[in-house]
Amino acid sequence: MTNHFYSRVLVGFLLCTAISCGGKETQVSEELPRVAIAGLAIESSTFSPAVTEEEAFLARRGEEVFSYYPFLQEDSVNRSRANWFPTLRGHAIPGGIVSREAYESLVGETLARLKENLPYDGLFFDIHGAMSVVGLDDPEGDFIERVRAVVGNETIISTSMDLHGNVSWRLAAHSDLITCYRMAPHEDALESKKRAVDNLLERLESGKGKPAYKAWIPVPILLPGEKTSTRVDPGKSLYAAVYPAAEQKGVVDAAIWVGYAWADEPRNHAVVMVTGDDQAKVTQTAEELAQSFWEKRNEFEFIAPTATLKESLDMAIGSDKKPFMISDMGDNPTAGGAGDVTWTLREILARPEFKDADGPSLIYASIPGPELVEAAVAAGVGEQVSANVGAAVDDRFSPPVLLSGTVKAIAHGDRNAETEVVVAVGSVQVIVTKKRKPYHRESDFTNLGLNPRETDIVVVKIGYLVPELYDMRADWVMALTPGGVDQDLERLEFKRINRPMFPFDKDMETPDLSARLVPLSHEY
Repeated sequence: MTNHFYSRVLVGFLLCTAISCGGKETQVSEELPRVAIAGLAIESSTFSPAVTEEEAFLARRGEEVFSYYPFLQEDSVNRSRANWFPTLRGHAIPGGIVSREAYESLVGETLARLKENLPYDGLFFDIHGAMSVVGLDDPEGDFIERVRAVVGNETIISTSMDLHGNVSWRLAAHSDLITCYRMAPHEDALESKKRAVDNLLERLESGKGKPAYKAWIPVPILLPGEKTSTRVDPGKSLYAAVYPAAEQKGVVDAAIWVGYAWADEPRNHAVVMVTGDDQAKVTQTAEELAQSFWEKRNEFEFIAPTATLKESLDMAIGSDKKPFMISDMGDNPTAGGAGDVTWTLREILARPEFKDADGPSLIYASIPGPELVEAAVAAGVGEQVSANVGAAVDDRFSPPVLLSGTVKAIAHGDRNAETEVVVAVGSVQVIVTKKRKPYHRESDFTNLGLNPRETDIVVVKIGYLVPELYDMRADWVMALTPGGVDQDLERLEFKRINRPMFPFDKDMETPDLSARLVPLSHEY
């Protein structure tokens, strides 16, 4: 327990005062711990020409931050366990490297907001872990170090991450508690964030304070999420072992990070971390998990069949199952692709099977095309439209496509796309957006008057299918298409990752997988 919280508890101050928090008056009880919230989350591909600017983070500030977390709503138990001071929490669709100006602006505002309500007993640090920033290695490590300089060494920081994030030594050192998702796709995202908050509150309320030991093990493996899904083995059994490991007496939490495969930095690799108060149990558990990961390295395969785009379309056209889903993986915006590569769309429109309206029905989701969106809005539903779409950001593989067809639907107000237009070209329904948007849910289609369940082929810019699409599919293949998140990692020009690294160095010697004890944050 931090000294300032301990002293308040001893004197038994029960007086409630009102303070300003994010423009609203918030009741603060002096008997409860003071906990701040901060974080920035994005996956950034350094192999994409895209640059992410500040507005992409759709940041929430002050009281708005609570809307991210169902477990911190006004009527929740956790909301009543502490005095909360939300600062800024921004989340961007995965994309290209973040500009230095955007990063400094968001971090600077976060630090300024943190300074307003010092001191804090705890801080919930909610990040992804795969942010890349122009001219800066290890942005999350830099961010937490600057946060620590503001809040001081006594504040207990509990860090929540995506399992596709990267845990540097610096991030591990400044975090007192740290955890990540245990499922990919991330069906346990909110559960994991709640676990990070629960662990923090328990350590504050019990007076145990910071866990005495943090074991960190870098595992020299760098694999894409499409090969490490927890839906199937070996990922399923690997992550299944995390649950009992974290429940052991003397252990607070255990986690395995796969890491992020499409950024070229020394921190990009797998990591195992275990925190707790029993040194022997913490180190032994970390080493067992790391060894298990290493031993399974050759077993990881793609979660679904893979093929070239031509082979994928041939299979889909010849299938009697609908919807037959095709993942356009290379430009997947949920992994960091620019989302506007036109190569796949061009190939589809060139196929003779889709030239006539009575051909196999196909939905393509999606391609940014603000010029076409503007023209469609001006023309209206049912009218003809013709304009260029795509390749405004990533034109390395294919130039813009001149899309000519009939406007079938127009929708406004989406948080990401802003405006969506459906254009029919032959038997293909192309979803064109003002700004890029991943299509994850059935409602993303039905809101546009489309029925994916009754469509022969659905092509989505995604890798492994998220739960709603996975449950909807009748058949599925992942197409090995080009883009900023190319699944053929050995085709990418890595220059800065630590070597040797699996799978780049398949015959590398067995690495040292012994646990390294990270200094506690006040000792670092």
